[in-house]
Amino acid sequence: MRPYDVVFTQALTRVDPERIHHAAFRAIRAATPLTGRAVRVPSAPVRALGLTFPHPLGLAAGFDKNAVGIDGLAALGFGHVEVGTVTGEAQPGNPTPRLFRLTADRAIVNRMGFNNDGAEVVARRLAAWRAAGGDTILGVNIGKTKVVPEGEAARDYEKSAGLLAPYADYLVVNVSSPNTPGLRDLQAVEKLEPLLRAVRRRADEVRPDHRVPLLVKIAPDLSDDDVLAVADLALVTGLDGIIATNTTISRDSLVTPASRVAEIGAGGLSGQPLTARSEDVVRLLRERVGPDLTLIGVGGITTVDDARRRLAAGADLLQAYTAFVYEGPLWPRRLVRGLATDG
Repeated sequence: MRPYDVVFTQALTRVDPERIHHAAFRAIRAATPLTGRAVRVPSAPVRALGLTFPHPLGLAAGFDKNAVGIDGLAALGFGHVEVGTVTGEAQPGNPTPRLFRLTADRAIVNRMGFNNDGAEVVARRLAAWRAAGGDTILGVNIGKTKVVPEGEAARDYEKSAGLLAPYADYLVVNVSSPNTPGLRDLQAVEKLEPLLRAVRRRADEVRPDHRVPLLVKIAPDLSDDDVLAVADLALVTGLDGIIATNTTISRDSLVTPASRVAEIGAGGLSGQPLTARSEDVVRLLRERVGPDLTLIGVGGITTVDDARRRLAAGADLLQAYTAFVYEGPLWPRRLVRGLATDG
C-alpha cells in the first residue's frame, strides 16, 4: 500500500471532505515556491484549441473555484488547469455538508452549488497572476448565478465572459451541473444556442485581437440523441470544443450501501462510476463531429488504461478531479509518465 493510501484510509476519511479539501489546497499553495511552477516528466505535447498543451492531462473545474492556486496545481503535473465554476455574482453555494465520499466506489457526491468569489474578484486575481508571469494553460469555466432567472441567464454569462475572457486561454460554458436549479435545462439546444452565441459575441468584444476558444460542458445524463444534438449545434455555431462529461445524478450500480447513498441525498456523482458512460459520450461525439472539433474527456479517469481508452474513443485532452483526491498528489505525474512510456 502506498504511503498516501495509508494516510487517506487512516486519517483523511475521518475528517469532513470539504475541510480536507481546503487544508490540502492550502498545503499545495504553500509548497509552490519549493516545487516550482511546472513539473517535467516524459510527455508528448498535444495541439488543440490553437494551443500547445505539454501533455493531455489537466485538472477539471471544481478544485480551484477561485483561481488561487494555479501554479501549485501545475507544479504537481497538470498540463492545464481549469478554474471555476465562476458565476457573474459571488455566492456562498449550498448549505453544508455538501461534499461526500463514496470510498467503496472511488467516487464523490457534491452539491456545492457554485460557491465562488464572483467574476469581478476572480478577474482581478487572474489579472495579477498574468502580470506576475503566470503561463500555465488556463481554462475558465463559467456558470449561472443561482438567483438569476433563466430568462436572464445569457446576460449573467455575458458578464462573466466579459470580465474573464481577457485572461483565459479558453472559456467553458457550464450548463450541466445538477446543483443549480434549472441549469441543466439550458442544455436543450433551443436554449443553448442563443446562450453560446451571446458568450461568443461578448468574448470577441473584449478580445478583438484574439479569438478565445469557447467550449461547452455537458452532462453524462443526456440521452444519446441529445448528445448528438449538442454535437450538431457545436458545428453550426462554430464552437471550438465540448467537454464530456460533468457529474451524474444517476446512482446505478454502486457498491456503497443504498441506505448510505440515500442518507447523502442529492448531488452530482463523480469518479469511477462514470467511466463507461463518459467514454461512450466521447465516442458518440467524435463520430458525429469529425476530427477537427476538440473533445476533452473527463469522468472516471484513474488509470493509464482509462486514459488511453478515452483518447482512443476520440478525446484530444483529458481532465480529472476525483482520481486526484483518491490517488494523491503524485498521481498526475504517474499518469502522464505512464501515458508517455506505455503508449
